[in-house]
Amino acid sequence: MSKIFFDNGISLDGYFAGENRGPDNPLGDGGTTIHTWMYHQRAFLKNLGIDDGDSEGADNRLVSETLSRTGAYIMGKRMFEEGEVNWPENLYKTDVFVLTHEKREPWKQKGNTTFYFVNDGIESAVARARQSAGGKDIRIQGGAMMIQQFLNAGLVDECLIHIAPLILGSGIRLFEGIDADRFSLSIKEVIHSTLTTHIRYEIRNK
Repeated sequence: MSKIFFDNGISLDGYFAGENRGPDNPLGDGGTTIHTWMYHQRAFLKNLGIDDGDSEGADNRLVSETLSRTGAYIMGKRMFEEGEVNWPENLYKTDVFVLTHEKREPWKQKGNTTFYFVNDGIESAVARARQSAGGKDIRIQGGAMMIQQFLNAGLVDECLIHIAPLILGSGIRLFEGIDADRFSLSIKEVIHSTLTTHIRYEIRNK
């Protein structure tokens, strides 16, 4: 069966995004700098249709592996609202399920990205994503509150955290409000680079 995972960057002091987050300021003040390591990787740029970037090293390999393993995405409405006006066409190249109270018809982009708007909870989003993923894994794309909901519901199998050498100071913490008794973590892989530190965890739900 496909795994449910998330793959996200945080600052050294644990922030997923900065203050003043919104469509005009995606990821908040200083938030995009958390992902500086990724912006020069060939796999990331290739996904944007750009033939450039570093093709060597662990950083590029991790981006490539994450894109390859993902058969469907789940995200929250806040993340979608930030991205809708900023993302390029066909960024995800598969189905994306947006958890929201808004009733809305699917948004089919050019290429093979379609956003579906799910109004009946996370279990329904997971069921639809599994059907869409075709045996591949399901990525909880964000934001932080969406990841927290999935962790507290015992629905996440694995996570990959990229810890940036950056002190953000304030903003939205990735693990705020987590039920620490709901699961345990074990380190499966630690990957060093000069840009960030990657740690892969297996999550055992109780």
